[in-house]
Amino acid sequence: MNFTSPEDLRTRAAALGTDPVLMILCEDACEIESTIRHHIDAGFLQIVLAVPPGIKIPAELPDGAHRLSLDQRPDNLAVTCVNALIDGRPDGAWMGYLYNSEYLFHPFAETRRIGEALRFCTEERRDAILTFVVDLYAGDLSNGSNAVDRDAAWMDEAGYFALARWADDGPMDRQLDFFGGLRWRFEEHIPWERRRIDRVSLFRARKGLRLLADHRLSDEEMNTFACPWHHSMTAAVASFRAAKALATNPGSRAAIRGFRWDGSIPFEWRSQQLMDLGLMEPGQWF
Repeated sequence: MNFTSPEDLRTRAAALGTDPVLMILCEDACEIESTIRHHIDAGFLQIVLAVPPGIKIPAELPDGAHRLSLDQRPDNLAVTCVNALIDGRPDGAWMGYLYNSEYLFHPFAETRRIGEALRFCTEERRDAILTFVVDLYAGDLSNGSNAVDRDAAWMDEAGYFALARWADDGPMDRQLDFFGGLRWRFEEHIPWERRRIDRVSLFRARKGLRLLADHRLSDEEMNTFACPWHHSMTAAVASFRAAKALATNPGSRAAIRGFRWDGSIPFEWRSQQLMDLGLMEPGQWF
């Protein structure tokens, strides 16, 4: 099933059913195939690829993968495409989004499918799962590298922190702004509004819900890291996106010789590593 525009997706997305749907926002052609495969293996049965003009995707998509063709690149790719999908989903149906060369990990991902995790969150009366973007990067940036190397990926094991998130009347309940990774270490090259690493990547659709430009949702309760009575499940997005931008953008590539530092460790592509580092937690799910 292909969609010809965001409006077409809004109109026909109900045909995707009630199972969790993942949207992959294709900013470039890097690692699109591996991004699709990772999330099929995680248990997503329906995947929508948002494809701007000029982006080459695999000629044959796996079963359950669908193309959303865009006639131009929107000013904000995520807001335009994710909100169209929200409008087309049944109320209460789970959905998620990320970018190409990003890989979602949920607790115990090696033995439990994403549907099991989302069913547990539904039983806990949670309508969203907060995720943390963990920057991945190649260890070697020589020869014009784009900093993407899945076979030898590195990550930061230290340097993560959170600050209170403030509203007009004071700090917000159960909401924090999280920072760390490459956006923290190379902040001089990152606009301040793009330095946070928290993102609500998984949530239940409902009428009127909106994804905002800063990766929060319009329902403040869905931006919280836990429910009022105990810790809640969180997840992580292992992402080459920041490294790729820093290594290829003209304003930063000449100033950066490499990303590895004393706090770098090899990324093991295991959810347990992320839980051991405190970058996601199972909450009450054991």
